[in-house]
Amino acid sequence: MSTNAPFSWPVRVYYEDTDAGGVVYHANYLRFFERARTEWLRAKGINQSQFAAATGFLFVLSEVSVSFRRPARLDDELSVSCDLIEARAASLRFQQKLVRSSDQEQLVQLECRVALIDAASFKPAVLPAFLKESLLA
Repeated sequence: MSTNAPFSWPVRVYYEDTDAGGVVYHANYLRFFERARTEWLRAKGINQSQFAAATGFLFVLSEVSVSFRRPARLDDELSVSCDLIEARAASLRFQQKLVRSSDQEQLVQLECRVALIDAASFKPAVLPAFLKESLLA
């Protein structure tokens, strides 16, 4: 589906991101990927808090699959990509990669589905046409 190069967001590994051995704690990779998706939306002109206030809809992570290949470590500079690979009526599927900037080694890969839900009922909501148009541009 993607016609453009994947969006990329820089991340530096801080002490708070690591375990006692100086390696990024596994759950923190999800935070890095979430930030990249949020910044991808922002780059597409979608501010999530404004969108929620205007529409009553929220984005929620509904599926995730992560492949850990190599660890990121304290002080590493990383790049997290975000590539929309499928848009359905009520959800978006992304492929994301985390690479170490110094040598471009891919450390972690994630595939996820993000659903749009009604904030009041927590039921799936159809992606509004204006949103789909913005995200596919």
